[in-house]
Amino acid sequence: MHITSGRWVHGLLLALLTALLWGILPIKLKQVLQVMDPVTVTWYRLLVSGGLLFIWLSANRRLPPFKGLGRKRLGLAAVAICGLLGNYVLYLVGLKLLSPGTAQLVVQVGPVLLLVASVFVFKERFSLGQGVGLLVLLMGFGLFFNQRLDELLTSLGAYTTGVLTILLATSIWVFYALSQKQLLTVWNSQQVMMVIYLGCAALLTPWVHPLEALQLSPLQGWLLLACCLNTLVAYGAFAEALAHWEASRVSATLALTPLVTFVAVAVAAWVWPDYVHAEQINVLGYVGAVTVVLGSALVALGPSLMAGLRARRARMAEVH
Repeated sequence: MHITSGRWVHGLLLALLTALLWGILPIKLKQVLQVMDPVTVTWYRLLVSGGLLFIWLSANRRLPPFKGLGRKRLGLAAVAICGLLGNYVLYLVGLKLLSPGTAQLVVQVGPVLLLVASVFVFKERFSLGQGVGLLVLLMGFGLFFNQRLDELLTSLGAYTTGVLTILLATSIWVFYALSQKQLLTVWNSQQVMMVIYLGCAALLTPWVHPLEALQLSPLQGWLLLACCLNTLVAYGAFAEALAHWEASRVSATLALTPLVTFVAVAVAAWVWPDYVHAEQINVLGYVGAVTVVLGSALVALGPSLMAGLRARRARMAEVH
């Protein structure tokens, strides 16, 4: 079982960097998806990121060793590759149907699913604080979707399909996250990501249309490159954060991602109104977005909060 280094400051900073990069990513992807299909965009992102990591690790003679890896760890690598691949493609399919902010908010179901999986895989406990966080999260989603709740519950239009697709992408991501964390016991984070990226790119190759990139405008071309580099840095920071900090605390920090997206969309819509459109959400929807973030953070931090509360009560009892 993987054990963190305990350097929590490094873990926090890396998790915040991941939240920032993930927060602005859908805005750039939305522009590229106007010309390219989700599979080809995903292939470019993975191939460029994996290729750069391969060059870096080769230059430093740190390519991951496969000899003696064993059937179990090879299986973990396969699960991680399939999990990230499914997440990437399905997320982009959903993003084509939704606004960046909505897509990123739905992704907040991920920490809840990761928690449930961790209960079985890492034998973590489901605390009262996490139960409260789950209720807050569900209430937040109800507020956020207040304008389109009837549509979500009664029809299978583009909006509902987008939400369901993002939910499926997030569910698959959990398998990637759990497998990737265990692979850190045999490889460092850069080696893990290189194997996963190149493995995903190889699987996608038969279905891509690389010449679509030639149809991009200069701005869209730069945005595609930015998406590729974002993939490399963000997931590298995420993998490294898990090496230094508990998965629950990393997940709590990543709950800030939707708020980053909403702020970034608002700024981009003000600066580049011809390219980025403001979110069509009322005040109650924004209150719901903040509530979802709080609920997601509570779900992730529930055990720590309850442990701190019990320790405080124990100290007070000793004093009296």
